[in-house]
Amino acid sequence: MDEVTLGRWQFGITTVYHYLFVPITISLSLIVAVMQTFWLRTSDERYLRLTKFFGKLFLINFALGVVTGIVQEFQFGMNWSEYSRFVGDVFGAPLALEALLAFFLESTFLGLWIFGWDKLPKAVHLACIYMVAFGTMLSATFILAANSWMQNPVGTTFRNGRAELDGVEGFLEVLANPVFLVTFPHVIFGAFMVGGAIVAGVSGWHLAKLGTDKADTPEAGAFRASAKLGAWILIGASVFTVLTGDFQSKVMIQAQPMKMAAAEGLFETEECAGFSLLTIGNLDGSDEVWSLKIPCLLSVMSGHDTVEGVNNLREKYAEQGYRQFDDSQSKLQAEYADVLADTYPGIDPAPNIFISYWTFRLMITLGLLGTVIGAFLLWTLRRGRMPAQRWWWTPLMFAMPLLPLFANSFGWIFTEMGRQPWLVAGVLPTQAGISPTASVAEVVTSMVVYTLIYGFLAVIEVGLFLKYVRLGLPDVTPVDPQSVDDPDAPMTFAY
Repeated sequence: MDEVTLGRWQFGITTVYHYLFVPITISLSLIVAVMQTFWLRTSDERYLRLTKFFGKLFLINFALGVVTGIVQEFQFGMNWSEYSRFVGDVFGAPLALEALLAFFLESTFLGLWIFGWDKLPKAVHLACIYMVAFGTMLSATFILAANSWMQNPVGTTFRNGRAELDGVEGFLEVLANPVFLVTFPHVIFGAFMVGGAIVAGVSGWHLAKLGTDKADTPEAGAFRASAKLGAWILIGASVFTVLTGDFQSKVMIQAQPMKMAAAEGLFETEECAGFSLLTIGNLDGSDEVWSLKIPCLLSVMSGHDTVEGVNNLREKYAEQGYRQFDDSQSKLQAEYADVLADTYPGIDPAPNIFISYWTFRLMITLGLLGTVIGAFLLWTLRRGRMPAQRWWWTPLMFAMPLLPLFANSFGWIFTEMGRQPWLVAGVLPTQAGISPTASVAEVVTSMVVYTLIYGFLAVIEVGLFLKYVRLGLPDVTPVDPQSVDDPDAPMTFAY
């Protein structure tokens, strides 16, 4: 393997690992805030216990998410310095705002929430966890804006040998990027599928563990409430994930028609193109051998009667260079076209068809399976029933959050692999972004070290998570009023 392939492997490993924590952080922060709101409004102790129980799981996940996310930014300078040099003026702006605004916001208020139990007024303490949830959304906003610019580079000009923003108007155009506007809600709703599934799965497991003999206990009542809440969040989020995914497909085919063709295994341009349930192509990914399709569904998803195939798009690229669906180009794509043709001739504009095709289907299938389990859990709990402790119940409850979590991961693998061979679509090829001083030995060494460290952290994360899941709801003991009223008393870690 060369430096480019190894660098891609390293970034892919660290990114996919890090993103396992991101949807949990985004969703659980707000779900915990809602539980605490229920407690504040009703004074029902079960909601306080649920808040602290799922709040602890959120904190474990948040800590590992921060640690694993820091490594990604270092890779931009170490393995991908040419990419950073070319796009730094554009890509660096939203990343800087993410750190200065979002990360400091969520970390500051998270500290206040952790140590502020019985120290801060209840309403102020509740506002802290809402600020944490807002911070996670703000962080996602800037990160997704940066990534969406890589998919559709708007608001930018080619100047001084690199991409530069067109002033304030250019930055606003980056934030109004059509790809970002459909990607943000799709990612957020996908995250809430994971959070809802975690709450529902953990609660459903505890209900079966308690059994019908303890159906009237406070623990059973609390977990019934959280199981229904989590299942409804999962089902509702899945509906909106599908709707936003449909919007996203229409924007994607405009900005990146090759990605849509690869996702569908569509090799030749078709009118009334069908959605492929299964397509088998030849080994070099240049032709279809056999397929099973739903007629005209792909045309409906794309919003166009005629959908271009991989081979036709290859021919168009060879003749005209990179073009969007309507044969237009962004300003940066048009200005850099001559440099691209002279410096990197002979680029195959098609991504890996096999990976694009199957990750797209795994994303959809796993997400739907998780939703079906959530609906089954609701049906099981109907009319006050309790789930029976059968051999298949525990695997089913553990699978419920894992299915949408892996669906999120496969969705991002499709998004990034489907953009290939570009780092910035139609502008910067992946091979052009690697650091000129990065050697095979250095990349291999760092990749092995990080993979081992991440594996070690995964054992700790899963161990802690399962430990506190098994412990169940914490006891809510009153706090010594004297320590609360004493301004000199040390703050206490509430968990």
